[in-house]
Amino acid sequence: MTKKYDVVVIGAGPGGMTAALYASRANLSVLMLDRGIYGGQMNNTAEVENYPGFKSILGPDLAKEMYESSTQFNAEYAYGTVENVSVATDGLKIIKTDSETFETYALIIATGSQYKKLGVPGEQEYGGRGVSYCAVCDGAFFRDRDVVVVGGGDSAIEESSYLSQMVKEVNVVHRRNELRAQKILQDRAFENSKIKFTWDTVLTGIEGDGKKVTGVKTLNKKTGDEAVVSVDGVFIYVGLLPMTEPFENLGITDEQGWIVTNEKMETKIPGVFAIGDVRKKELRQITTAVGDGGIAGQGAYSYLETLKD
Repeated sequence: MTKKYDVVVIGAGPGGMTAALYASRANLSVLMLDRGIYGGQMNNTAEVENYPGFKSILGPDLAKEMYESSTQFNAEYAYGTVENVSVATDGLKIIKTDSETFETYALIIATGSQYKKLGVPGEQEYGGRGVSYCAVCDGAFFRDRDVVVVGGGDSAIEESSYLSQMVKEVNVVHRRNELRAQKILQDRAFENSKIKFTWDTVLTGIEGDGKKVTGVKTLNKKTGDEAVVSVDGVFIYVGLLPMTEPFENLGITDEQGWIVTNEKMETKIPGVFAIGDVRKKELRQITTAVGDGGIAGQGAYSYLETLKD
């Protein structure tokens, strides 16, 4: 049986939850759809220090606070993996999941992004057995052991600092000779005696004994020197990929897969909005996702009002 709502929000991260709050507060029937637990990448963040109102708060705790706020005006929440979205000639949006079908005239896409893979030998084989993309999730398994963190952006350096609280040593392997992370994060990492840096170097493989990771193969891009480094864990933070596969047929993505919107979060399809990390944008933070969500939630209300004319 097809279920119909005024607004369907695909994704329940900070942007999606904010959009649901604004739309439901406008007395619209709202459904939030997500393939997992609400909160998105906040659930993988140890501490959030740059969200107004909190000097510091655990990511999962902030997710819980946002969820309770987003559902206070009767927005519904449901699990489901979206497989396809289509638009009928009258503008009705049809969302098909792995188990149900939903219809709406106002659709807000908030599916976010996921971590890129290195694509090196051993990465897939040892996923969950020493290879991780989430220090908060898996860091405790490597207490008093040596780990490698791959990357030089905010995520890599934040998670390196987090890991340093429990592991023996963190070796940050970065392909450049300087970090891209915010200055405050760099300063903390450089002052941390448990974090060391290997510059101008890439991982070419991940080794193991068949059960777990035992080391990594590295290549210095400047000298051509190769090495095998013994480690127990590899944490990879080398960028993001938009989660937009179900929407590719709509023609709203760019060549990299990011959804293109205007400042009102509108795509080129009337009644289809996109917010947060799935958009083509410069700054991907909780604060910017929340801002996007507020604009889109109000925008969905305004769009539905035009259909009454």
